[in-house]
Amino acid sequence: MLIEVFQDFVCPWCFIGKRRLERALAERPRLPLEVSWRPYQLNPNIPAAGMDRRAYMAAKFGGVERAVQVYAMVAETAARDGLTLNLNAITRTSNTLDAHRLLRFLTGAGIDASAAADALFSAYFQRGMDLGRHEVLAAVAADMGADPQAAHDYLAGDQDRAAVRAADMSARQMGIQAVPCYVFGGRFALSGAQEPNVFLPLFDLAEAVAETEFRPESRTPAAPALTG
Repeated sequence: MLIEVFQDFVCPWCFIGKRRLERALAERPRLPLEVSWRPYQLNPNIPAAGMDRRAYMAAKFGGVERAVQVYAMVAETAARDGLTLNLNAITRTSNTLDAHRLLRFLTGAGIDASAAADALFSAYFQRGMDLGRHEVLAAVAADMGADPQAAHDYLAGDQDRAAVRAADMSARQMGIQAVPCYVFGGRFALSGAQEPNVFLPLFDLAEAVAETEFRPESRTPAAPALTG
């Protein structure tokens, strides 16, 4: 069964949700599950050079003070999931188009997509790195064992740029308006950084539907899509 994870690397709930999904997957180790990371930009209109973090927070939350309160709650939640976020280290809110492209580059180089996604989340939320800068992304590639110059050259060109934008647009056309969002077997969707136990019924349901559809003697109609 394919689990498509729509996420953005500047979304703290996506980082938290990744950890929770991994814990849920560990509860069903025998299921044939494949996770695919899909691009989604929370704000594709951010300039390529990004925005000053404080200005972005003030615009988004109606003031820096309110933003600080919100992110303090996010950091506390992340800590309970074993993640230490260094939000004070973030000075710019990045345009993530090239970060999503880098994930494609790394997986094309044979690097595990989940590990690559972790590296990008960590670079932003734990090290305060600007994911819009090619030299930063090349350094992430080097940390993952890829050729940093090859990564830099790839990012300087246009390869996969249109594909990432098209995938982002496709997600919006599917009705995805916020991330993280998880689509199970192309049929069942779950939104938000849900607790691990919330994933388990979706695993079982998608598996049951798949088994029914592939059973030759079955005439059971497909179940309707479920959105959580």
